[in-house]
Amino acid sequence: MRRIAEPHVERGEIRIRVRAAGLNPLDWQIAAMPSLAAHFGLGVRAGFGSDLAGVVDEVGPGAEHAGFHVGDRVYGGIMGQAVADVVVVPVPVAAPNLLRRVPDGVADATAAALPTPGLTAVAAVDAVGPGAADTILLGGAAGGVGVLAVQLARLAGATVIGSASEATFPFLRRLGALPVAYGPGLPDRVRRLARRGVTAAIDLHGIEAAEAGLELGVDPRRIATVAAGAQLPGVRSTGAHAAARDALQRIEAAILAGRMTVPIAERFPVERIRDAVAVQAAGHVHGKILITFP
Repeated sequence: MRRIAEPHVERGEIRIRVRAAGLNPLDWQIAAMPSLAAHFGLGVRAGFGSDLAGVVDEVGPGAEHAGFHVGDRVYGGIMGQAVADVVVVPVPVAAPNLLRRVPDGVADATAAALPTPGLTAVAAVDAVGPGAADTILLGGAAGGVGVLAVQLARLAGATVIGSASEATFPFLRRLGALPVAYGPGLPDRVRRLARRGVTAAIDLHGIEAAEAGLELGVDPRRIATVAAGAQLPGVRSTGAHAAARDALQRIEAAILAGRMTVPIAERFPVERIRDAVAVQAAGHVHGKILITFP
């Protein structure tokens, strides 16, 4: 971690004082792979993290038209900048970034956990179009994206079989999923749980669940995976970029109505960012890892 002079706004910019930042696997992957960082237009001097929640504390000349004011609680995805005391961004915020107001009744920690996982979960669930007649196999069900995808599919009326480590089974049952252990033999274990068969599959961690879906006879058009470069005939590739424009609004509404929760696995003060990244990179995280600021 390095300290730099505190930035201030220039024309067309706003500044956000960060209260919490949510970590994603892509964050440490970008930091570890220069080629991946370059793909997102980030250089060696870029910051770290993408998802944040905070308070607007400066508004530059010409930025007033964007509708943000000093004191506004906001959250969003600011690629490569989120883990910082303050973040200066131009408005309107350009793709692939985004910025929204935090609704009253939603905590900063919850908001910081939403941008990338929320968009990814909505896109994946929408890709298979679940309904009350569906049984969905969902790979990576206990992760930061998976916990939201499980709940979205359940809200649509579907039965969800979530693959994860056995240590997460009680956690997944509380979310309304039927847990199943990942690894060799997954299709056979799913068959024992889904007597009427599986009608859709979502893979949020590699392609194991997607391949199991194919073996179980699921129509490839109803299988979605976020794995980059997955070469499975007919299977749909998805991700945060494919989310509907109202994706986060839908999640906000579900949270405010008490129909969805955002599990936080662990919180680390910013001084322990290295520890937080190590936990995130090790996998088996049940929910979101958050970085908090004083």
